[in-house]
Amino acid sequence: MAEIQNKEVTKEQSMIIQKEMVSGLFKDLATAKDTGKKVVYTFIPGNLSELIRAFDMLPVYPEINALQSGMRKKSSGYIKEAEKYGHSEDVCTYVKCDIGMMLNGNIGPTGEKLPNPDLLLLSYTGCFTFMKWFENLGRLYPGVPVAMIHTPYQENGRITAEMTEYMVKQLKEEVIPKMEKISGKKLDEEKLKEILRNSAKAEDLIVKIFDSTKHRPSPIDAYFAGVYYIGPINIGFRGAPEAVKYYEALYKEIQIRIENGQGPITPEGEMKEEKFRLVVEGPPNWTSFREFWKLFYDKGAVIVASSYTKVGGVYDLGFRHNPDNPLESLSEYCMTCYTNLNLPQRIALLEKCIRDYAADGYLTNSIKSCNSFSAGQLMMMRDLEERLEIPVGFIESDLVDPRYFSYSNIKNRLESFFQMLEQRLLINESVLN
Repeated sequence: MAEIQNKEVTKEQSMIIQKEMVSGLFKDLATAKDTGKKVVYTFIPGNLSELIRAFDMLPVYPEINALQSGMRKKSSGYIKEAEKYGHSEDVCTYVKCDIGMMLNGNIGPTGEKLPNPDLLLLSYTGCFTFMKWFENLGRLYPGVPVAMIHTPYQENGRITAEMTEYMVKQLKEEVIPKMEKISGKKLDEEKLKEILRNSAKAEDLIVKIFDSTKHRPSPIDAYFAGVYYIGPINIGFRGAPEAVKYYEALYKEIQIRIENGQGPITPEGEMKEEKFRLVVEGPPNWTSFREFWKLFYDKGAVIVASSYTKVGGVYDLGFRHNPDNPLESLSEYCMTCYTNLNLPQRIALLEKCIRDYAADGYLTNSIKSCNSFSAGQLMMMRDLEERLEIPVGFIESDLVDPRYFSYSNIKNRLESFFQMLEQRLLINESVLN
């Protein structure tokens, strides 16, 4: 583990572009009170970033702050601070990390203080923890208005006209009026439509980017590198021209890698050999992200699809933001998020990924403190194993609490999983010969 910590991460040009975009956002946040910009605290699943952008407001995503704190080795202290404040060990560690950060001055990932919110925008999409999280934020920021949009759960696996009408009504009566009051601006529908056009362009590109894993070798890792790729589309840039430019640049880079027969870029350079192709369910661990990734690329394992990169939108099933029906489109986006899908829908999506991307195995990373992902994972895994007769693996970690990342335990489980994959590939080769 010590060896990788002493190495510099190899960055692609698109990652550098993204870093500049994100740094610019945090700079704008740091100066928001001086420039008069209004600030909205909100969440990634079901986020209404196009509406926030239409009112020229700035978004803050508590999950992003928490995962960035985890990668910077700061989350442990923040979590302990939140537990002293009264939160139990079983509470989502994103919540505790975020609250601990706020209790310690609310210093963001770039080292600059984040401004207090002018609006708390809760888009509930299948994770009950979000509601309790915002109750706590409401206590930390008394007097700040809260706008909640309740997203109907896809119980029967489809979106009805009544569900969309219910969502649009909330946007018109709950969300937009509060945004207009706080920003001092009326909603400019033409501006919103242009933002949605950019969103659709970015969504087209992100689907092409993740579809590139159909090639052998896969030019990208759709889990460990994928979390960088979904950054701009998830943290407020989705409807911005910069996001379209970023994804155009990234797609061009990937096309070059395909033409050259190159594998994914890892923190230690290009992966030399693709031995195993995997689909992964569940978020990654952030506190030991590089060590976690190394366990895979050292074995030649590349992730060709993951559920986590769909948490902000399942665009590969066809959804695109539609400027011709802006509020209906925003509503449908919220309802199609991964955390708002029922378990049969999730299984069907994962099965599609395994088939489309010719995966050799399926792996679950069960997160101790994340119920919205962990509930039903064992059932999903067994169902896929029976349907597809594919090797499956199961590991456990946490989002940003280093106490629940056991390197040796995960390494042992992964080695057993890779041995099973190796044996399956040898059997398949012998049958073909």
